[in-house]
Amino acid sequence: MKFLDLFQKESSKRRKKQPNIIVCGDVNIAHTPQDIHDPKGNAKSSGFLPEEREWLSEFLNKGWVDTFRYLYPDKQEYSWWTFRAGARAKNKGWRIDYFFVTEELKKNVKSHSIFRDKPFSDHAPLEFEIKL
Repeated sequence: MKFLDLFQKESSKRRKKQPNIIVCGDVNIAHTPQDIHDPKGNAKSSGFLPEEREWLSEFLNKGWVDTFRYLYPDKQEYSWWTFRAGARAKNKGWRIDYFFVTEELKKNVKSHSIFRDKPFSDHAPLEFEIKL
């Protein structure tokens, strides 16, 4: 949590200087029950703990936009699956990889894709398109 708090502080500083920012990466947090295949069974799992999810909510409330959720508010899709028990084939995954844009850029977001059929690793490649 210490890193996440430092990241939030630094990103807030940068937003004051530059309002148009894109951040992407493996955050290792499934934000809502919609972002994880078994929210009840994973309620005490790292990556879905209340304090982690609260951090992500606070981050988004400070002017950041989850591009996938912005475009697809009701879609349940995942970006990570454990290698155990055929999780990917059964689509028992988590959405923990993100593209975030500042609020000022959200109107320019055109698409966001998760390529779950590209098994390069336990994570699926992501792609998003923005009009600049």
